[in-house]
Amino acid sequence: MPVFRYRAVSPAGEVSTGELDAANEGEIVGRLRDQGLLPTQVLPASGAAGATRGPRTPRRSLFEARRVNSDHLMAMTRELATLLRAGLPLDRALELLIGLAPVPPVALMLQQIRDDVRGGKALSQALDARRDVFSRFYVNIVRAGEAGGALGLVLTRLADTMERNKELRESVKSALIYPVILIGVAVLSVMVLLVWVVPQFEQTFQQAGKALPLPTAIVVVVGGFLRRWWWAVAGATVLAALWLRRRSRSPAVRQRWDRRLLSWPLVGDLVTKVEVARFARTLATLLGNGVTLLAGLGIVKETLGNSVLANALDGVTARLREGKGFGRPLAETGLYPKLATQMILVGEESGRLEEMLNRVADVYDREVAMAVKRFLAVLEPALILGLAVMIGGIVFSILLGVMGMSELVQ
Repeated sequence: MPVFRYRAVSPAGEVSTGELDAANEGEIVGRLRDQGLLPTQVLPASGAAGATRGPRTPRRSLFEARRVNSDHLMAMTRELATLLRAGLPLDRALELLIGLAPVPPVALMLQQIRDDVRGGKALSQALDARRDVFSRFYVNIVRAGEAGGALGLVLTRLADTMERNKELRESVKSALIYPVILIGVAVLSVMVLLVWVVPQFEQTFQQAGKALPLPTAIVVVVGGFLRRWWWAVAGATVLAALWLRRRSRSPAVRQRWDRRLLSWPLVGDLVTKVEVARFARTLATLLGNGVTLLAGLGIVKETLGNSVLANALDGVTARLREGKGFGRPLAETGLYPKLATQMILVGEESGRLEEMLNRVADVYDREVAMAVKRFLAVLEPALILGLAVMIGGIVFSILLGVMGMSELVQ
């Protein structure tokens, strides 16, 4: 029977760890709860032998995170929600999380937050002082939970939202792994041919003393240039990347780029659907936790990655202040999909805006999955064909030169 390592908290706030054998994780959770313990982590153990060992001191890995990332934040939110809903005071819950911190940066941040809370600050104030980690969206959700006296429940909803947003991002990233690998292989293959293979024929072509066919001459010149000036090409590439990164920080440049991106076939559709799913789920979470629609739109704007879609919300907010509603001004921007705006309009008119926003998010989560499949269905054959054409063209140009030499010998 498999062995699971667990970490649990007693009603008094004491942390206990150990290992138990069971058919699955759910059985472990049930057994711990029957003992009056609150499980915070249940993971498969490496083997039964580990049951005799005591708690291990975590070692600092070479690849250990040096700062708090989104995964740390999501896990911390879920654990804090669990502890608060179990009835632990906030400062005691933070104290326990310090001991459960996976990396030193998380432990240090939690210590600072705990000290602020014990010093009389609200949790939202302590988080707001650390905007490099906690977004305005996160802070406002926590503030709404404090105002409503249901911080544990609100943090649970927040963790759910963060997990759904992460799943959306990961689904897109996972789908793009193969095309990225294919592009890398294509570039590497072409470089190997031009830098190492073509020069093997260059001296032979020169000794033949005959003018080379134009394709062969171009390949030989490019191969020689890369062999001699590879360091300059690499440096120019790095400088160009740094320059583009700096330019992209300019609001005007980013606005032009984002607008162009939305107009691209397939890519623009995918970007729009990803942003709409994030927009709808984030706004639904804010509304569900007591944040007003006007304030929620200002917060949601900061979570959108496309500046064109984000800036379009300024006009929607202005029309909303004038009493012209939310759904119709959103549709009039012409940037958000008609299905999404019509569903939002129905939710607004029926008084079920939060529910309809959640439905929009669910719909566009599925739409993103289909859009990714369509995008890859076109991209992968195009990349394979492009790779074949590039490598085939180089090989064909070399064969042209060899055939010319054969004619000269005859």
